[in-house]
Amino acid sequence: MPDYLSVNRDAWTKSNARYTDGRAEEAWAQAEIAWGVWQTPESAVKVLPGLRGRDVVERGCGTAYVGAWLKRRGARRVVGVDITPAQLATAQRLNRKCGMGLELIEANAEVVPLRDEVFDLVISEYGASIWCDPDKWIPEAARLLRRGGELAFLRNSTLSMLCMPDAGKVQETLQRPQRGMNRLEWTEDDPGIEFHPSAGDLIRLLRANGFDIVDLVELYAPEGARDHGEYSYVTAAWARRWPSEEIWRARKRD
Repeated sequence: MPDYLSVNRDAWTKSNARYTDGRAEEAWAQAEIAWGVWQTPESAVKVLPGLRGRDVVERGCGTAYVGAWLKRRGARRVVGVDITPAQLATAQRLNRKCGMGLELIEANAEVVPLRDEVFDLVISEYGASIWCDPDKWIPEAARLLRRGGELAFLRNSTLSMLCMPDAGKVQETLQRPQRGMNRLEWTEDDPGIEFHPSAGDLIRLLRANGFDIVDLVELYAPEGARDHGEYSYVTAAWARRWPSEEIWRARKRD
């Protein structure tokens, strides 16, 4: 197992014990699909394709609340893949309680034990999209998708990562160079290893793996938003002025 996967699995095991298990049930019960720190409703951004009758795989699903949302919206089959047993145990408990019928698999999202071209949508909400190597998880997304299938993923914006110091909150000045930006290692508080290629590098990588870009939605904090208690690395004041997150949508070429 690559070093970053072991580090990240340990981090999410601790996270699940501290607060994720308690918050997961609330997230599962949420009626509206909502994106990211500021809970931007899907009805406002309209970034997902039609879900009714579609087959979906979520990579880096965590407690699988996103999969539950998609199942409620009419997805036929929803598979959640994650490497952290503690998170999957929470997901399975809620899956049984809600009778949702999600399929949950403990596996590395970079090498998914599923057949080629069997899904209509690959989705990642702060899962594989930042915790896995893009040179591995993006080709794997292309392998799993049928022709014409779509990839949708949420990640931190390039700008927010350029303004993120090694410790502390996102700043109003650049903290790191963009050239060569990809693997970022956090050592303070909650150690973790994330991947944040620049937008240009990501576009080239997606196109090289058979994707066409459909949309890129930049997410800002709404007026009246308050700092998030759990994800306090970016303030609402900063995110009202600059996009703190972005949703990418790409389609596999026919």
